[in-house]
Amino acid sequence: MKFFLDTANLKEIQEAVELGVLDGVTTNPSLMAKEGIRGLDNIMAHYQQICELVDGDVSAEVIGTSYEEIVREGEALAELHPNIVVKVPMIREGVKAIRHFADKGIKTNCTLIFSAGQALLAAKAGATYVSPFVGRLDDIGHDGLQLIQQIVDIFSNYGYPTQVLAASVRHVPHLIQCAELGADVVTCPLNVITGLLNHPLTDKGLAAFLADHKRVNG
Repeated sequence: MKFFLDTANLKEIQEAVELGVLDGVTTNPSLMAKEGIRGLDNIMAHYQQICELVDGDVSAEVIGTSYEEIVREGEALAELHPNIVVKVPMIREGVKAIRHFADKGIKTNCTLIFSAGQALLAAKAGATYVSPFVGRLDDIGHDGLQLIQQIVDIFSNYGYPTQVLAASVRHVPHLIQCAELGADVVTCPLNVITGLLNHPLTDKGLAAFLADHKRVNG
């Protein structure tokens, strides 16, 4: 499983890089706004900074909703750096644009996936990744993990190369369950990744080892 960090914060990205487990980054307009990144030139420059830190795919989201806008913005983003993956919304015009990008060899991430049918359409159009939103489905009383299972099964049935990128992953159990279900990628905040480090028995065992060492060696 690949670990992507869902952030636009350069400090968090650097911390994940130093941990040695980061495979990529996903961003969106809300994450950019959270970091105070405004204006097209500043946004584009920020994407380049992220790409310089990360040796892997970096999803950069388009803002337009018409086919022409998505294609224009996506091609401009793809020119920034080889690591850029154009993040396209799951709408009719987005699916059309994904086919255009696929034909041109531009990687895409179809975002805002909430059903297996949407994921199937994106895969048929040639998306590199589909991003089903686990936590947001849970929020409205649906089983987000069941959707991950459905998409993994469908893609396996027909040999689609499109990767399942589990998004809106809120906590460690979400991440572990996505791994059990066979998601190719999980994208989440840094605290979810670092949460994998923690177990009370690890802390207790290390404290005992250190105490025994000190008792014997002074």
